[in-house]
Amino acid sequence: MSTICLYNGTVFTGITILKKSSVIIRDGKIDDVISNKRLKDVDLPPNTSMHYLNGAYITPGFIDTHIHGIGGYETADSSSKSILEMSKKLVEYGVTSFCPTLYPQKDEKFLNSIRSVVEAMGKEKGATILGLHLEGPFISPKKSGVQIPKYMKEPDLELMKKYYEVAQDHIEIMTIAPELKNMRSLALFCTKKGTVLAAGHSNATYDNMLEGMQAGILHSTHFFNAMRRLHHRDPGVVGAIMIHPNVSCEVIADGYHLHPAIVKLLRRVKPINKIILVTDSLKPTKQTTGKLLANDEEVYIEKGLFKRKSDDAIAGSSLTMIEGIKNLVENMNVPIDDALRMASCNPATVISKQTKTGYLLPGRDADVTIFDKNFNVKMTIVKGVIRKFFE
Repeated sequence: MSTICLYNGTVFTGITILKKSSVIIRDGKIDDVISNKRLKDVDLPPNTSMHYLNGAYITPGFIDTHIHGIGGYETADSSSKSILEMSKKLVEYGVTSFCPTLYPQKDEKFLNSIRSVVEAMGKEKGATILGLHLEGPFISPKKSGVQIPKYMKEPDLELMKKYYEVAQDHIEIMTIAPELKNMRSLALFCTKKGTVLAAGHSNATYDNMLEGMQAGILHSTHFFNAMRRLHHRDPGVVGAIMIHPNVSCEVIADGYHLHPAIVKLLRRVKPINKIILVTDSLKPTKQTTGKLLANDEEVYIEKGLFKRKSDDAIAGSSLTMIEGIKNLVENMNVPIDDALRMASCNPATVISKQTKTGYLLPGRDADVTIFDKNFNVKMTIVKGVIRKFFE
């Protein structure tokens, strides 16, 4: 039996913050969260791995449900090695589980990338792969962003079945445009498979969104970005997300994709448990050498954003989850417990992983992140195994 004791920390359980408290982990599971005063009454084995934290935050591990790449590696590399390198890199930033995310590509490369993710599952030496997030190809060319329109498709149920076959049913999230023809039959099929459907890269009207919600599209991809704007005669995608409390939404909290005032507005109109922090980070995020490429196109970084060299279009985020939490707290006036909810228990709930992770509660998987008051990650634990430790 292996036991880890994280003591004298500030513990966020997913429900509340407990100061001067400790977390006990036994055999990869959370055993107890206890005050320092009561720790002396706990019978710990003599070989317990003790870690004094001097008030640092002990939180559920961060879950990034929308990430394309990091450190020079990406989901679209069609290589299981690349996915596994992403896994190792992510724990440095407090991420204990993630959904490798694919954008539309040539058919063969798209399928090979799906295969690579499945091949990597179970072999991780860092963050756990929860399953795929397919950001397309059934999305709108009218809201393509920097994605390549020629690889976008009309909904095709037989093709979707092929994706599930190749993914061995490991498709956790799928971004789709609710307004596309034949979307309803595809959405109903995916919903019955247990896939979370997210409206994104969409020019849907408000009525389109209502129909999509009825078919199970109850999540949304990078809120406000690449979607039909709010209008007084047609609330569109943005309006539908804000109006309906049962629709959850991703936010990229880098301060550029969303103005801090939009985050403030969102917190007023949405239940806090429906707001999900994501990075949407790209292959060159934290890359230190070599050419910066995203979606096989050269990019450069400016003020934390990747921009496409060919036309200066915003290509995506260079955010990490710990940076997103820091931005929410320090620059957007979000209470730290709410910021941590957005990064841990909220995404766990959206993708129905809440029975295993997302909270520091007895019996849950011991996915834990420890960071100091300056938001420096000090330790990451995945299923009870210390994956990254910083002196």
